[in-house]
Order: sequence, then structure tokens, then C-alpha cells
Amino acid sequence: MKTRSSLLFPLTLALAGCSTGAWFKLPDETRLVVSERPTSFDEGLVRSRPFSWGAAGGIPYRVVDQQSETVSSGKLRSRFRVASIFWPPVGIAYWPMGFGQRCYDLTGSEPLTCTHEDFRQLQMKERMRR
Repeated sequence: MKTRSSLLFPLTLALAGCSTGAWFKLPDETRLVVSERPTSFDEGLVRSRPFSWGAAGGIPYRVVDQQSETVSSGKLRSRFRVASIFWPPVGIAYWPMGFGQRCYDLTGSEPLTCTHEDFRQLQMKERMRR
């Protein structure tokens, strides 16, 4: 039992150290492109690799329509990920930043925090997809 517990902690830390995530509410018929990475995301939960120190001032994003035309763009709030301190050997050097909020509302002209009701609806939609 003691051995199991001692292995569970590093495994949990490793999994937490390799990704960051947030919920996004988007306008209809749009997708989210984060930090010019090659993948785009639908409305709901977005899991991504952590970001480098360059994202300390904000994580660049674009909301694009079906024809890949930019609808809106800007920067999302970011935060320092404490897990990067413990992610050996160079997590703090390369991947210290993560999403700064739990839920972003990108339906307006600038990113806002989702209301509690919006957050619950996004969670419900995600559960229904499974």
C-alpha cells in the first residue's frame, strides 16, 4: 500500500505537469485557435500543452469562422503553473504558463470570465458529447 501511494503522487504530478486546460464559450459557427498552434477547438473544454514564458503577458488567440477568417483576436489571461517547478528537468524553463481563468467568454469584443450559468451549460454539453 505504501509503495502504491508513493508511486501515485509522482504519476499525478506528471499528468498535471504536461497540460493546461480551460473552458471556452464561443460565438456560433466559430472555432478557437490558441497561440497559433496547428489545431483549432470547438466550444467547451480545451486541453493544451502548457505555454512558454512568452505567454506571461497573455496567451494569443483567434476566433475563426468556417472559412478560417478571423472574427476576433487578442490575448487571454495567463498564470504561472506551480506544477512546472516540479516537472523535471526543465518544466520551469519551457512550460511555466497556463490558462489564467477556468472559463473564458469570447462572444464579445474582449475576453471575459463566463457566468456560472454559462460554465454549467458548457459542462453539460461536454458530458452529452461523451
